[in-house]
Amino acid sequence: MNIALIGYRGTGKSAVSKMLAEKTGKSAISLDDEIVLFAGRSISQIVEQHGWEHFRDLEQQITERFSAEDNLVIDCGGGVILREQNVTALKRNAVLIWLTASPSVIESRIASSTERPALVAGKTFLEEIEEVLTARTALYQSAADFSVDTDLLTPKEIATHILSKLQQG
Repeated sequence: MNIALIGYRGTGKSAVSKMLAEKTGKSAISLDDEIVLFAGRSISQIVEQHGWEHFRDLEQQITERFSAEDNLVIDCGGGVILREQNVTALKRNAVLIWLTASPSVIESRIASSTERPALVAGKTFLEEIEEVLTARTALYQSAADFSVDTDLLTPKEIATHILSKLQQG
């Protein structure tokens, strides 16, 4: 059985996935890192050269591949829930945990990141976050087995909370 962390970037998925892997003896993998390895270029380069649709095709391919494995903590990219096939693949063998955070907290956590191209052109960073969250919230909600608000928690506290919820069933 896998643990899959979903949610917008800046909600703590990467840090928490590593802590969960340490605590459970599972292997941590980042779908975005695996896409970069597979494609041999950064996400920004993939999107710039081939567009978001091509990136989503790669994401689906990598999601299918790692969903078939076992004993993983999967750090999913923020848009993995945009394709129902990804959610279906992940749910076959994973508990999906939605990490949430308020737009202002997300902005403060990722403001200096240059790893990703803009998702919404012509918007401020906070406006983009709010718009994308509005569009994705229902998808995250329907995909998740449960959610954790990360606004006031450290990655260690988030991991401990998740393990407690998993033990409760």
